[in-house]
Amino acid sequence: MFPTERFRGKTILVGITGGIAAYKTIELIRYLVTQEAEVHVVMTSAAEKFVTRLTLETLSRNPVGVEMFPEQQFTGTHHIHLADRVDAAIIVPASYNFIGKIASGIADDLLTTVVAALKAPVVIAPAMNVHMWENPILQENVTKLKKLGYLICPPEEGFLAEGYTGMGRLASLPHLVQYLYRAIHPQRASLTGRQVLITAGRTEEPIDPVRILTNRATGKMGFALAWEAFARGARVILINGNSDLPLPAEVTTVPVQTASEMWKAVEKYFPGTDVYISSAAIADYTPESPASSKLKKQTGDFILKLKRTTDILGEIAQRRHPQQVIVGFAVETNDAEKNALEKLHRKNLDMIVLNNPREKGAGFATDTNRVTIFRRDGSTRELPILPKLDVAFHIFEEIVQFFKK
Repeated sequence: MFPTERFRGKTILVGITGGIAAYKTIELIRYLVTQEAEVHVVMTSAAEKFVTRLTLETLSRNPVGVEMFPEQQFTGTHHIHLADRVDAAIIVPASYNFIGKIASGIADDLLTTVVAALKAPVVIAPAMNVHMWENPILQENVTKLKKLGYLICPPEEGFLAEGYTGMGRLASLPHLVQYLYRAIHPQRASLTGRQVLITAGRTEEPIDPVRILTNRATGKMGFALAWEAFARGARVILINGNSDLPLPAEVTTVPVQTASEMWKAVEKYFPGTDVYISSAAIADYTPESPASSKLKKQTGDFILKLKRTTDILGEIAQRRHPQQVIVGFAVETNDAEKNALEKLHRKNLDMIVLNNPREKGAGFATDTNRVTIFRRDGSTRELPILPKLDVAFHIFEEIVQFFKK
């Protein structure tokens, strides 16, 4: 899950309804507070059966709303005041009952009343038994809410409280944050109707069934780019080499292992793409003849003969049409700017993103990066050390400019 400056100073409403998954909101609230968001929790009376008000008040550092008219407290139109302050809301878990009420325009408790008054984006994260999730009435209500502009963070298939497996398990924490990030995004529709193809992670070239040639890339930058493209409304295809990161929600993911497999996947998806971003660390060389069984240790030196892999970015740049935007990455440790600019022009790219893994806060396996963005028109933008998701934000701020011409 990505740290980001985008939540800083934002007022987020977390609504909790009755369901066993209510306890999972604790980690969501903790994440938002660590990102310096102001969190206000409103819960139904049923939700109090699963998680306590004291826990939520301690974590959010704000009073928790439950009753519409609490005794010995001035209430007035506090539900309107709260709704007017919110930058985004997430209802997690959202029960069958809550979804039905909102879809039908019913506001009969504090949470439904606040949601009815909201002008801010709302994420609804359903969680329920598989049979309730598959109920056609529920599905009709979900479809209706989508058409009305609510963001539905879909549940997952998994082990349910009833003791069997099915669809209806609450979305994972990274997926909840991914949808909430989309909700607060200032350019949420800037890539609507566009297809973005991203390569991420590292390739692994087999020497034998045990050993591989690879590199230090973790995929964090590429996955952050996928989050950002999703947040801007794009159709996202993520071709991911080996990575331990959780796959993004509602993104077409294509797992590959070798440079050859990555090339075949890029070839397949590139023709319908508006933006291609090559952020993967793709092997330049692969063993010429991988062994079919484990190579045993011998006396003396061992010589491994390598052959060139396909220059995917170079090939794609030759096949592009004028409306496509092509973005490359340059990881350089010496003569960084000179080498990045040479790659930009040699491969006919629109942009190249330079970073030096030797610099503090940049490189592999970190949550931050420090990059310089070079455009083909000669403009340059140097960014300070930022969380990788915020780096992705600025990269796409440059990309969307190509579609405004």
